[in-house]
Amino acid sequence: MSTITAVTTSDIRFPTSTSLDGSDAMNADPDYSAAYLVLGTDAADGHDGHAFVFTIGRGNDVQAAAIDALRGHLLGHDVEALLDDMGATWRWLVHDSQLRWLGPEKGVMHMAIGAAVNALWDLKAKRAGLPLWQMLSRMMPDEIADLVDYRYISDELSRDDAVRILTAQVATRAEREQTLLAAGYPAYTTSPGWLGYDDEKLARLCREALDAGFPQIKLKVGADLDDDIRRLRIAREVCGPDYPIAIDANQRWDVPAAIAWIQQLAPFAPAWIEEPTSPDDVLGHATIARAIAPIRVATGEHGANRVLFKQLLQARAIGVLQIDSVRVAGVNENIAILLLAAKFGVPVCPHAGGVGLCEAVQHLSMFDYIAVSGSMEGRMIEYVDHLHEHFVEPTRVEGGRYRAPEQPGSGMQMHAASRDRFRFPDGPEWAANPAARGAS
Repeated sequence: MSTITAVTTSDIRFPTSTSLDGSDAMNADPDYSAAYLVLGTDAADGHDGHAFVFTIGRGNDVQAAAIDALRGHLLGHDVEALLDDMGATWRWLVHDSQLRWLGPEKGVMHMAIGAAVNALWDLKAKRAGLPLWQMLSRMMPDEIADLVDYRYISDELSRDDAVRILTAQVATRAEREQTLLAAGYPAYTTSPGWLGYDDEKLARLCREALDAGFPQIKLKVGADLDDDIRRLRIAREVCGPDYPIAIDANQRWDVPAAIAWIQQLAPFAPAWIEEPTSPDDVLGHATIARAIAPIRVATGEHGANRVLFKQLLQARAIGVLQIDSVRVAGVNENIAILLLAAKFGVPVCPHAGGVGLCEAVQHLSMFDYIAVSGSMEGRMIEYVDHLHEHFVEPTRVEGGRYRAPEQPGSGMQMHAASRDRFRFPDGPEWAANPAARGAS
């Protein structure tokens, strides 16, 4: 038996606002950040569980404090008991009667619980000697189904539904695993599209994305219509008339403005419009989807929980579902969302536009391909080309495709040296730049 002996949290921030990496219509000066958790144990194998919650600067300390608030729940607990029944572990954390009041099941505390859940999954995969995607993909349908909390979603997804969806893929899992290992998983890149980039940089990065083999790019829109038209025209000239270009408004508009704005951009044939309005406005998304068809609506990176995703699917409000590895309460809840998407036949193209998100969410998409949807058709994972060097197993993208992670764990472990260097506010990177520290 082993126990959790340490719960260590860190406020880690990267000064990406200095280069405007990550800039969009709603987030003009993001400092990509991670409220980071390490679960230490007294096990002889020496494995720790690592996870984080992504933010963009100010407020990262609040998120780290929320994770730290779980210390009393975790310290001293029997690790094997937690890992052996991760469905029960998820419910024990999420259903805590006092913590629930802070949501319920949404917001800073829900994400903090997600960090604890993801750290336990990281530890479980390391103990199994497998990357998370492979460990999940090899679990039996009943085991996977038992990870999901069906409360609030049973009107659309029951445990029997989940078992049926998962069982349908079992016979061909091994074949898909080999395909994934040989060919990788499709990626698209957002790197050309940040709003802070000038036209020359936009054109250059579009050309580089084509040369790198990416099957799609994404541009940020929503700050100024004339600028959006000009930037989309440049991208179309570089990429050609048939190349998929998605656009992302990052919640900028209300419903009438979204419809009018997208109709002005329709001649450039967007592959989808992402986050056209408030992430909580299910019926607003449905209204937009009807008005701009056949352009698809995509959303999900700010989806608070499985209930919101259920409603988006019920309302036929989205044509692309975007999970995020750290917004909901960890792996378990994302599995519920993947199962809902599979039942409704909606492709999942995860959000990964932030530090560590590429490393983390690739495991979920690869699991989805092997064990849930059984398909890569119309599916791809977002990719941004910075900050990967800070992770023990950085994302590998070759020829526009994610290569399957090989190291045991969830991919969320950051190098200790990077955590020390970018610790806020006293790490060397921030101590040397008081002006930047004040801005963040």
